[in-house]
Parts: sequence; C-alpha cells; structure tokens
Amino acid sequence: MVTVQMTLDEQLVKKVDDMVQKLRTSRSAFARQALKDAIKKHEILELERQHREGYLKKPLTKDELMFIENVERAWGDDY
Repeated sequence: MVTVQMTLDEQLVKKVDDMVQKLRTSRSAFARQALKDAIKKHEILELERQHREGYLKKPLTKDELMFIENVERAWGDDY
C-alpha cells in the first residue's frame, strides 16, 4: 500500500471519526472504501451515459419496442 497525505476540513474529519467509531473501523479503511465506492459510482454513471448516447444515436425500432412490451407483459411486475 501507499501512504497518501490529505488535507480535510475539521468538520469532515469529525464526521469521519464519528462514523469510523460506529463502524468499528479505521479512517484509512473508511477512506479506502469511500474512494472505491466513488470510483464505482463514476464508472456506472459513465456506462449509463454511453448507454444513453447509444440509444440516441440508434433508437429502438417500433418492432423492438413492441417486443420488449410483450416480454414485460408476459413476465408481469415480478421480473
């Protein structure tokens, strides 16, 4: 692992310290997980953006939409 020095405002450090105490973990472990979560969130948002752009460039045809609606109807609300 690499040691990284960060500058944080006092209120944020207080909130982190309160949280790590409740979670029975360390600042470092908490920060690692928060950074992993932030990266994963960014990756998902990027994939969703690409997905949207793809459909804007090539929208579904009427037949494709009807197929999806028929599948949803067949499966009901529980799928």
